[in-house]
Amino acid sequence: MTIADRIQRSLIERIVSGQLPPGSKLEEKTLADEFGVSRTPIREALRELSSRGLVEFIPRRGGVVAQRGTDQLADMLDAECEMEALCARLAALRMTAVEKSVLQTFHQDAKHLVTARDEVAYLGNNQIFHNMICDGAHNSTLTQIAMDLRMRLAPFRQSQRAAAAERLSQSYDEHTKVVEAVINGDPDAAYMAMRWHNARISSAILGLLNSAVQKKSAVDHVDDGPAGGQENQSAERDRSALRAGRKGLRKPSTV
Repeated sequence: MTIADRIQRSLIERIVSGQLPPGSKLEEKTLADEFGVSRTPIREALRELSSRGLVEFIPRRGGVVAQRGTDQLADMLDAECEMEALCARLAALRMTAVEKSVLQTFHQDAKHLVTARDEVAYLGNNQIFHNMICDGAHNSTLTQIAMDLRMRLAPFRQSQRAAAAERLSQSYDEHTKVVEAVINGDPDAAYMAMRWHNARISSAILGLLNSAVQKKSAVDHVDDGPAGGQENQSAERDRSALRAGRKGLRKPSTV
């Protein structure tokens, strides 16, 4: 993980938790002093956050936490659920016997990482696992879209608050269901297992954002002026997007 990656992850955690509400200024010099680095990794982190829709650059103000980040994030999470689920469906149909054997062995070998509670190693293993499923679809366009979404959303998954041991165990168990479905050549089961796996994680992320929005709304209600009214309307839009996002993620389709 590069310096810019660590800074990006820290800022994402603050945005998701509500420590950095929409409109907060992200000054390069201030952040560089805080993290004890030059402005270069700060710029890299802010550019990446901008590509994820969490930061926007405003003339004469610089980088600020985006007002529209919540909507875009919910859309991306929903798209990722569908893309990876489709990859799993195709993998169950198209993976060769050798590819299935390699997938099964790789998954079984990851069990010791869960037992050892080695979160860092498991995260790397997790990325490879999802790449293997996407590659198993044997559709380069679909694989590229799914992998790009997973890469862009990776820091959000790492912002989950559940204990590492609980997260790793649950993730491994859900991976097991995906592997079993793919090995058995059951496309519907593979689709459902992968979609539910990603939907659970996505719902947890949206839950954190929803909590942050509610906290901000409680503070906004103290202000009865015009500015407060505008902020409340913005907060309500965010809550509506989060409710819609969680509703779509909660019940995997049977397509």
